[in-house]
Amino acid sequence: MAVIADNCPEIEVIVVDNNEERIAEWNGPNLDKLPIYEPGLNEVVARRRNKNLFFSTKVDEAISKADMIFISVNTPTKKSGLGAGYASDLKWVEASARKIAKFSKGHTIVVEKSTVPVKTAELIGNILGSYNSDSKDNLNKKSFSILSSPEFLAEGTAIKDLENPDRVLIGGDDAESIEQLSLIYQRWIKKDKILLTNIWSSELSKLTANAFLAQRISSINSISALCEMTGAEVDEVALAIGSDKRIGEKFLDASPGFGGSCFQKDILNLVYLCRHFGLFTVADYWEQVIFLNDWNRKRISTLIINKLFGSLSLKRILILGYSFKSNTNDIRESSAKYIVKDLLENNAKLFIHDPQVSKKQIEESLNQEESKELSDIDEGNWVFCENLADCFNLVDAIVILTEWDEYKNLDWEKISNSMRKPSWLFDTRLIADKVEVRDSGINYWGIGQGLN
Repeated sequence: MAVIADNCPEIEVIVVDNNEERIAEWNGPNLDKLPIYEPGLNEVVARRRNKNLFFSTKVDEAISKADMIFISVNTPTKKSGLGAGYASDLKWVEASARKIAKFSKGHTIVVEKSTVPVKTAELIGNILGSYNSDSKDNLNKKSFSILSSPEFLAEGTAIKDLENPDRVLIGGDDAESIEQLSLIYQRWIKKDKILLTNIWSSELSKLTANAFLAQRISSINSISALCEMTGAEVDEVALAIGSDKRIGEKFLDASPGFGGSCFQKDILNLVYLCRHFGLFTVADYWEQVIFLNDWNRKRISTLIINKLFGSLSLKRILILGYSFKSNTNDIRESSAKYIVKDLLENNAKLFIHDPQVSKKQIEESLNQEESKELSDIDEGNWVFCENLADCFNLVDAIVILTEWDEYKNLDWEKISNSMRKPSWLFDTRLIADKVEVRDSGINYWGIGQGLN
């Protein structure tokens, strides 16, 4: 919405939410403290906020004024009931549709931005249509057009992705509404990049895109394990296969596994849909992508334990990175969270650093009220480290879990002198210079490195 406001100054964009604290943060004076960390976002907000970009808790009022409404709510995996563990919970989509039905005026274009299961537009349409069918006020009849326009941005590069997208997708059957939305995008995006489909193809395309990307990550991580057994090196294998134009170089970096708000949720939903339509073999195929991701996380934590003599009791381990990837403070489904939990369950003393993730976020993700103070840390506990330079003292091992730039050019000779011996570096992102690390006296393990 910020990028639309930036490129269409004549359009008034109102972002609404029921969360007063969150809206207050969006309206706060410190643009470096926005609720979402995304490179370039604060500059865009600074240019447009209170000009044609507004953040408000007045949901009903904003709906009544809107000609076009984007539903951009969370669609988490259901935790209970029918489809629990797989199906998307659409309660916020349904709640949004009911709000729109109640407070909108005249004709309103409703755009699905959330990643949703196929046929969600039918649910929205039924809710919107039922309002008019029950209304006795024929003079103020409302009408709606429903479009699907899923977002294909990546966290960490979202502003660049929005400014120069590979494509924009609009699904629907109302030509006039499609044209109105297309004209907004055409203010800064070439028309030939705007793809038009039916609404069901648009909904399924988002799920499929995320499933294919996650599949590539699981695929290269499976090969990284094989590399370690055979003497091959996964970065060399990735370069070789990525040079094939049919395959391409993207999403071939070995890692602890995929995370974030979308990949696991969308694959699980795809599995649920396939089973719903009786496509059990297809469902099993896609579920294996999730199984491999879980296995890879557990493989790494088990390997760390084994390298440290089979026990983490009394061991001090520094975790570098907690977000699911660099340039974001998003920790949803972060592999770091799962690996950290495994290490804590094995009685490690952990020191956790991340340049953008807050202490509060880590506390909530680990279901602990607060981290220990440095002087009070006990077995199976952790400390939040704010100053990276202070993190290395007397640790037995360092685990790089997120590929932040801050971790790419560390002084390993100096770090080695502050660690306990024998010391280890576990590099799950292959961003450290392994020769420099080994020359400093630190034992080195890198994911997919056959010479470990």
